[in-house]
Amino acid sequence: MEQSKNNSHLIILGIESSCDDTSAAVWKNGNICSNVVASQEIHKEYGGVVPEWASRKHQQNILPTVQISLEKAGITLAEVDAIACTQGPGLMGSLLVGHSFAKGLAMSVNKPYVNVDHIDAHVLAHFIDGDTPKLPFLCLLVSGGHTQIVTVDTDYQIDVLGKTIDDAAGEAFDKAGKMLNLPYPAGPHIDRLAKQGNPNAFTFNTPKVDGLNFSFSGLKTSILYFLQKEVRKDKDFVQNNSSDLCASIQHTIVSYLICKLEKAMDQTGILEIGIAGGVAANSELRTALLNLAATKSGKAYIPKFEYCTDNAAMIAYAGGIKLKNENYGTLTDVCYTRKK
Repeated sequence: MEQSKNNSHLIILGIESSCDDTSAAVWKNGNICSNVVASQEIHKEYGGVVPEWASRKHQQNILPTVQISLEKAGITLAEVDAIACTQGPGLMGSLLVGHSFAKGLAMSVNKPYVNVDHIDAHVLAHFIDGDTPKLPFLCLLVSGGHTQIVTVDTDYQIDVLGKTIDDAAGEAFDKAGKMLNLPYPAGPHIDRLAKQGNPNAFTFNTPKVDGLNFSFSGLKTSILYFLQKEVRKDKDFVQNNSSDLCASIQHTIVSYLICKLEKAMDQTGILEIGIAGGVAANSELRTALLNLAATKSGKAYIPKFEYCTDNAAMIAYAGGIKLKNENYGTLTDVCYTRKK
């Protein structure tokens, strides 16, 4: 495959298929020109992503999604300088569809392809456009499958300071929502109902984990046992207290996340902070981040909503950084379901 030209004039096609959203985006001359996402509504019927259905839908969606992305960017495949795709982490079947498609596409047009870490791309989404952080940068990554605190240093080197030892914050939101009989994904519904509730109405056990690591399995158990106890006394307890329950659960999770981020700020001395991942759309978390930055005389950054959820724009951008460092993928690269 031919090598790429100067990074400032690159045209990169990004492909994302780590979970249930198929996405393709074009990065051209320093700007995102298209960012197309094909979502899968079928999973709502099952209260969570069904891996087999997800991979089958990716097979149906990936070609038209790429074609639409190229059309919206006003370019042809022949004009693309490189193809970047998500290598992991994610659902293996979903990853294989995008990864195999990207490698085959790169071979067919004799272009370099770049394998991108999905989690790193979420963090680097802060640098796509708008007001971007100064390095070093401290980021709280919060999604359905991952919760981490990382630093971004010179040359966009990402180092993990802390991570969840069991479940992720996004999963905690979804599982709590299921206990409250809310639709999947539950995060937006909890956020909406919490605005009408009292965040101090109910108290749940906060996980005790040393350092900057996280744990959410105990919190989910605490919520479950609390609800079981209250429902035995009043079968309509959840229905009658839904707003207060959502507000209290959300406040517990957000406070826990921000407490760890504040500890990371104190340990590193870094005042440039941000949040990334799907849970970054949560309104209370956004407000808490801004308040933390103000308290510490720092500055907070939040990517555009379209760059918080799974998307190919962040893959294309991260691919450009790897190409700048001549960090190319190979045809022998394999997908991975967990962070390397």
